[in-house]
Amino acid sequence: MTSLRRTAVLSVIATAGLILLVGCGVAAASAPVTWPVGTGSAAVGLNDGVVPDGVTVDDELPAVTGLDPALRDALRAATADAAQDGVGLVVNSGWRSARLQEQLLEDAVHDYGSIEQARRWVATPETSAHVSGDAVDIGPWDGADWLGQHGDAYGLCRTYLNEPWHFELRPEAVTTGCPRAYLDPTEDPRMQ
Repeated sequence: MTSLRRTAVLSVIATAGLILLVGCGVAAASAPVTWPVGTGSAAVGLNDGVVPDGVTVDDELPAVTGLDPALRDALRAATADAAQDGVGLVVNSGWRSARLQEQLLEDAVHDYGSIEQARRWVATPETSAHVSGDAVDIGPWDGADWLGQHGDAYGLCRTYLNEPWHFELRPEAVTTGCPRAYLDPTEDPRMQ
């Protein structure tokens, strides 16, 4: 799935989720949202890690609370400093259930035509750093750019060159700088 299409799909899901929340109250937070999957669809929702627009590291949603606590702490510190520079950081994706990750992979296979091409963009549920709570996708673009320039001070490193929004915690980066980013996930030995 292209990043623009993925962003558009997430925006639609987020808008639908917010309308449900406003119209039906807090109980709607656990209501499933339909996520397109290739030629079919399956129900996933906030409890699977779907993220509405505008979510911050302080929001009490599974996509945020499911992140590794050290990653969340580093992201909170970075968010505060970015705000002092006039830049806002939002969580576009964080922790994901294996079910959501599998749906993202199936959709990518449909979009890219093969599992090999899809894995350049989407990891399997078994290897995804999102499923383990060890990765966060940051937006908007100026937020991801700010974090890409300053993230090493917090141990937050851009992992893949083809995903400039994707960050993982590397505590050693505070003293040694971030390691070289992989071209895409197929270069990452953890994905093998």
